[in-house]
Amino acid sequence: MPTGLFVGLATLDVVQFVDAVPAANQKTTARESWLAAGGPAAVAAIAFASLGGHARLLTVLGTGAAADVVRADLATAGVEVVDAAPSGFGIAPSVALVGTDGNRAVVSGSGHQPDAVQCPELDLGDVDVVLLDGHHPELARAAGRAAAGLPVVVDAGSHKSVFDELWPQLTDVICSADYVHPSGERPAALLARGPHLVAVSHGSDPVMWWTPHAFGEVPAPSVPVVDTLGAGDVLHGAYCYALTTGRSRRESLEFAVAAASRRVGQAGPFAWREALRHGFDQP
Repeated sequence: MPTGLFVGLATLDVVQFVDAVPAANQKTTARESWLAAGGPAAVAAIAFASLGGHARLLTVLGTGAAADVVRADLATAGVEVVDAAPSGFGIAPSVALVGTDGNRAVVSGSGHQPDAVQCPELDLGDVDVVLLDGHHPELARAAGRAAAGLPVVVDAGSHKSVFDELWPQLTDVICSADYVHPSGERPAALLARGPHLVAVSHGSDPVMWWTPHAFGEVPAPSVPVVDTLGAGDVLHGAYCYALTTGRSRRESLEFAVAAASRRVGQAGPFAWREALRHGFDQP
């Protein structure tokens, strides 16, 4: 069983499925609602555990009702939690509205962060892969320093200054189009900083990838899109898992895209876990 360390954000997601996102001063009624653990690192850890790995999440939860729900969901998914929250801190929920086309609008609670975290001493002797989402810079720095010789995967959904500090430690950088295009940084320039792979996702369009010696794309399977929430996070967790199985980086991306495609075809927070746990159409 491979072990992955996932470093970053855990949230309580409050999700409302609506026919259309309301305009200003307009009310609407949700067709369905749920609340569950979310956040880039947390959902990636859940995906990794669902595929058969041992996922360890280094995050900031604290105390309170929201943290209790998140902790319970992570325990059910088999994710080990290392909580670096200072005394008295509690996470804030994030709210998402999901339309009938599967796209969503999100108000994130991640802006509610502690001034300081209590980062433990990290011994990564049993860890096979590390993922950083950059949401808790102190934790990302500590994990980057401790991860010498390990694959270090970055979920670059948006630019975070801590990534600039960690380039020497990063081996695999998976960016969203939102990360690359506003900054004007081309993937080739990112690759020149040292990682073994840079990949850019574009929603339902193919994932583009570059290594020092090759480039290509991975098209997404054609599936009915029901719910896109957390699909990128599932992709990152599945990519981490695939790397630990001896697949090449291209093969790991193909595996990850297939896993993310299963997620978008399922409504709700964790229905997709069964497909990952019991097998799915994969490269």
